[in-house]
Amino acid sequence: MSVCHPERSEGSAVVHANSRSFASLRMTSASLLAFVALGACLARAQPGRRSPRGTITQTVNGTEISIRYYRPVLRGRVAFPGVVSWGRTWTPGADSATRLETTGALEIEGKTLPAGKYSIWVIPEEKEAWTVIFNRAADAFHLSYDEGQDALRVQARATTSSQSVETLEMSFPLVDADSATLQLQWGTFVLPLRVHAR
Repeated sequence: MSVCHPERSEGSAVVHANSRSFASLRMTSASLLAFVALGACLARAQPGRRSPRGTITQTVNGTEISIRYYRPVLRGRVAFPGVVSWGRTWTPGADSATRLETTGALEIEGKTLPAGKYSIWVIPEEKEAWTVIFNRAADAFHLSYDEGQDALRVQARATTSSQSVETLEMSFPLVDADSATLQLQWGTFVLPLRVHAR
C-alpha cells in the first residue's frame, strides 16, 4: 500500500500537469479565436477612405509621368475659397502630399524639372495666376510643406467650367508626340499646366 501510494501521487501529479496543459491550451486557443473574431469585426466596422487614393500614369516622348494622390470630395462644400482659402499653400489632395514622379526631365510652363520624385503644392489666387510648386520632399504629410525643398515654381492661370467636379481630379486631357497638358480640376476650377518632355 505504501509502495503504491507514491505512484498514485506521481500519476496524480502527471494528470494534474496534463490537465493544466490542456486548460492552458484551451485558453490560448480561445484567446486566439477571440482575437481573430475581434480583428474581423474591426475590419468590417472601419469605413472606406473618405478621400480615396488615385493614380495616373502617362508616357510623353518616352518619359513616364506618374502621379499618386488622395482625392478629396466636396460633399456640398465649395472648393475655392471654401475648402481651400485664396493665397494658402495647399497640396492638391488629402492625407499625404500629392506625388509626381518623372523618369526624364520635363519642361513645365517653360521651366525645367529634372527627373525624379516630387510633391506638388499649389497656391490658388482669386484674381492672379496660381503658383504650382514641385518640392523635393516627395513623401510628405499634406500639412508639411517645406519651402526650402522647392525644386521648381511655375505660374498658371486657372479657368472655370460650367460643370463641377465633385472629387478632385488630375488628368492628361491632351497628349501629343512630345507634349501634354496636365490638368487639375476640382469644383468648377480647372488648372491646366503645359508639359513638354525632352
